[in-house]
Amino acid sequence: MDTRTGLPVVGMVGGGQLARMTHQAAIALGQSLRVLAVSPDDGAALVAADVRIGRHDDVEALREFAKGCDVVTFDHEHVPGDLIRQLTGEGFNLLPGADALQYAQNKRAMREHLGGLGFPMPRWTNGDVAAFGDEVGWPIIVKTATGGYDGRGVFVANSMADVPPGVEVIAEEMVPLKRELAAVVARSPLGQVAAYPVVETVQEGGICVEVLAPAPGLDEDSAIAAQRLAIDIATGLGVVGLLAVELFETTDGRLLINELAMRPHNSAHWTIEGARTSQFEQHLRAVLDYPMGDTRLTAPVVVMANVLGGEKGGMSIDERLHHLFAEEPGAKVHLYGKQVRPGRKIGHVTVLGDDLDDCRRRARRAARILEEGYQH
Repeated sequence: MDTRTGLPVVGMVGGGQLARMTHQAAIALGQSLRVLAVSPDDGAALVAADVRIGRHDDVEALREFAKGCDVVTFDHEHVPGDLIRQLTGEGFNLLPGADALQYAQNKRAMREHLGGLGFPMPRWTNGDVAAFGDEVGWPIIVKTATGGYDGRGVFVANSMADVPPGVEVIAEEMVPLKRELAAVVARSPLGQVAAYPVVETVQEGGICVEVLAPAPGLDEDSAIAAQRLAIDIATGLGVVGLLAVELFETTDGRLLINELAMRPHNSAHWTIEGARTSQFEQHLRAVLDYPMGDTRLTAPVVVMANVLGGEKGGMSIDERLHHLFAEEPGAKVHLYGKQVRPGRKIGHVTVLGDDLDDCRRRARRAARILEEGYQH
């Protein structure tokens, strides 16, 4: 407890954009967010008042960081489970716990466990990849079992020559894909859950470039089924905090589980302006066992576009902001304090309105101005 405010201290391991935006939500709640960052130049370390420098895989750094925190949570899923269990055994409160988090850290474990519980997913194997490809038909999808994100560690394999050697992989059939969806829910230690509207995520090169809320054309029964699926997973795994369930919607109307994330997630950044309770506030409420907030939309249509780093040179980011605000004054901008590299997520923009096509055009234009400079 922070003796200055009488309110809890939340620790977040990781100093990236998720911690940065969680810090913004904590300010409004009067809470003190402590950040464990690798570098003082990390996005959250640039703005948070209480920053500790250390690695997420160093048990001494984690232990010192956790002292004085009412709860410790994460802005990524790379903290080793044995360290979480060790600190939990010492009396520290880390959420989500290692027993849940393991299924976001390891795709093989997730597929085995959820498949055993009867949850829907593509056909897959962690055994003989060549035999699997021959059985279901090439090409197949090959994923590294651990460590992949933003398209990294995911490969389309037309033959065994495309399968990375020397690493643990799983292989999945290539499903007849209509689009990708995401169902984001929050769960508290008490077991209360809250579900956000199901969204469509638009991918390019394995990276999410756009999120449409609510998912256009998704019938009510399918939307409810996706939310129920996410709630059942959160409850069944004992997740505390945010859970994002990435889904495939197939051309024959099935919903299949792609991946899980147990933290605030890119597919719900739109909630900062587009929902009555942002995912970042909801995550704080959940890990502190507060009652959940209202998840309804604040506008009929919300579109979020990710801003990716472009090539070096040209117009400064400050100049680009000037032009963006002149051209799209209704666009809400979130920059993450990251060094710009081609293809790296450096921010996002959100546009609200009544018409999907208009919101998409405005959000894409705003993101393009930040990525490339002024566009006539």
